[in-house]
Amino acid sequence: MTALPVISTPSSSPILLRETVDGGVAVLTLNRPGARNSLSLELIDELHDALKLIAHDDGVRVVVIAANGPAFCAGHDLKEMTAHRNDADRGRANFARIMTSCSAMMQAIVNLPKPVIAAVQGIATAAGCQLVASCDLAVASDQASFATPGVDIGLFCSTPMVALSRNVARKHAMHMLLTGEPVPAAEARAIGLINRVVPHGTERAAAIALAESIAGKSAHTVKIGKEAFYRQAELGLADAYNYASQVMTENMMARDAEEGIGAFLEKRKPEWKDC
Repeated sequence: MTALPVISTPSSSPILLRETVDGGVAVLTLNRPGARNSLSLELIDELHDALKLIAHDDGVRVVVIAANGPAFCAGHDLKEMTAHRNDADRGRANFARIMTSCSAMMQAIVNLPKPVIAAVQGIATAAGCQLVASCDLAVASDQASFATPGVDIGLFCSTPMVALSRNVARKHAMHMLLTGEPVPAAEARAIGLINRVVPHGTERAAAIALAESIAGKSAHTVKIGKEAFYRQAELGLADAYNYASQVMTENMMARDAEEGIGAFLEKRKPEWKDC
């Protein structure tokens, strides 16, 4: 794999980089280091478009979202958001467009039939924290921190709240949302916002290694499991069990389940067909 730069790049550089690592891991890198990788509308759209392409790319089995520069993502681009304050509607249409586009992109991560792992090297605030929470897994540097500080500037982090409150317990989420205080990586792991904390500078490699381990599983099985995980989480207990029982029944009919169980019983390595 060719190493990705982690320093500031010229403004003419692409704002989103993509590479594919051997084994079917796609790495999407936010590349606005001079703007702390804030989510401009253009970056939101490019990330969303990349996810749409990956959804139909059989060569990609797992996605890693990383970032160049010292910050992972500082949230929305506030200069861009306020650029239409002098419009007749005081910017309402612009605000709605940005929020709608960002919400659709975050949902695309959850709905992607492939796991998505965040590799966080620095701060992830507001919509940046939302981006981490929207990913299925997250690996962070021991120097990373997470916050939803919108309350400090009179703009409550309501859309980040959706993803955050689906990752951590309510009181932890409310503390972050009401205080805006940064949460260090170790605490973020303790409350369930991220999965692993690794030495600074190794987070990307660690996320890719985790992705490669998942890429070795049946893509068909992983797709079934990811979709079922998020769907059952929104159901009541009885409905969740009923739904999950149906999913497992259908999963048992898959060729890869037959092969995997057979390989386990025969003490050999399975040969996945992803079907």
